[in-house]
Amino acid sequence: MRQERQTRRWTLDQLAHAAGVSRRMLVNVEQGAANPSVGTLLRIADALGLALPALVERPQPRPVQVTRSGEGAVLWSSDPGGRGVLVASAETPDVVELWDWTLAPGDVHPGDPHASGTRELLQVLSGTLIVEAAGQSVTLEAGDALAFAGDVPHSYGNPGSQPVRFSLAVFEPAVGSSSRSGGSDA
Repeated sequence: MRQERQTRRWTLDQLAHAAGVSRRMLVNVEQGAANPSVGTLLRIADALGLALPALVERPQPRPVQVTRSGEGAVLWSSDPGGRGVLVASAETPDVVELWDWTLAPGDVHPGDPHASGTRELLQVLSGTLIVEAAGQSVTLEAGDALAFAGDVPHSYGNPGSQPVRFSLAVFEPAVGSSSRSGGSDA
């Protein structure tokens, strides 16, 4: 983040204003002393005109990018042990992200709307998942899949007594060429 900010010759105050994030949070993020939410990271990425993966992944100029098990970027975690891990991404002018999610019993992860036109696809690998999107609630079991517009308020929840695990793909068209409609979480 510091490198991108300095490339633009922005002060911390300028980035804070553009991202709608406090200067203190930016200082903590640059120093590695904060664990910002995905929404905060997205606001920073948007302000810098970057896609989230460009902000959180190590640069890999190779045409083939491998993320080994355990090497993905953990961008959300809960006290009971839930976590959202960004395991792969691709950028064209569009961005595609692949996530590995685990929600502990009782975990709920709310997501703010993404950029207009965003689509989310998910498949439950184990457990029971409740997805709320566009005012609709859908209960999914292992093997079930769902596609929905990611540019509406949405959330993922585990109503069961066992962890739920699911894969999530997020497609965001033309990220960086226009600003998102507010901050967003997966």
